[in-house]
Amino acid sequence: MKRTFLGATILALGLSLALGGQASAADAPSGAPTAADLAAVSTVVTSGATTQRLAKAQFPGAAKADTAVAARTAKADPRTPVVVYQPTAAFIAGTSSVPAELAYVATPATLGNGDAATVWSQREGSGWSVYNVASGDVEKRLAAQVGKGYLLSEPQAGAWYAVDGDTVTVLDGSSVAKTGERMTLAAYREALQSRYGDKLPGSTYDRTGAAGGYGAAPVGDTEVPWWPYALGAVFLAAAGTAVTLRLRKQ
Repeated sequence: MKRTFLGATILALGLSLALGGQASAADAPSGAPTAADLAAVSTVVTSGATTQRLAKAQFPGAAKADTAVAARTAKADPRTPVVVYQPTAAFIAGTSSVPAELAYVATPATLGNGDAATVWSQREGSGWSVYNVASGDVEKRLAAQVGKGYLLSEPQAGAWYAVDGDTVTVLDGSSVAKTGERMTLAAYREALQSRYGDKLPGSTYDRTGAAGGYGAAPVGDTEVPWWPYALGAVFLAAAGTAVTLRLRKQ
């Protein structure tokens, strides 16, 4: 899936190394948002600032909307937020059986020109903030296939999975197996180790900063997830704000 990203800030690359105690292979992901968190996300994505941003946003090659029309059309729909998780460095390294951590909360939206988009929100201190607008409704569409499990994104590979207990089902973009195929968490971890095991914090890849590296998240109140999306980003200035654009397949 090729998508375009319009990010308000440039996120540092890094895999969190929060090493929890060993548990079962079917551990739940960490950082799941509470009802209060989702209410806070709803507030921020429907704020005037976010709506204005959606009205002005324009992905490469898209038609430009009339200002008045854009103001009426742009909106986020907080009724169906999608919680997206990502693999952790500890899981990949085999030091924790907790397979994933919160990456962001995705909210379906419409840009001023009518294009479908998705607003990404992330914890910032004790609250939530919008840090990216991506093209399309990938998260919404894939979430419909998740069932009782949770949606897992492997961003560097552009792959998506549904995780339910000890079962990982390929939803899209995986080089490990075909869409619809299933594997165990152990098998998925082996696949992750083969792809990223030499790029974890402390590795030569990380120490030399190759392709940005996969260093541990910087110290601070705000958790910064693993965002290979930032690699190769193009930076533009729009309305006085630094904007990151990147295409991803739909």
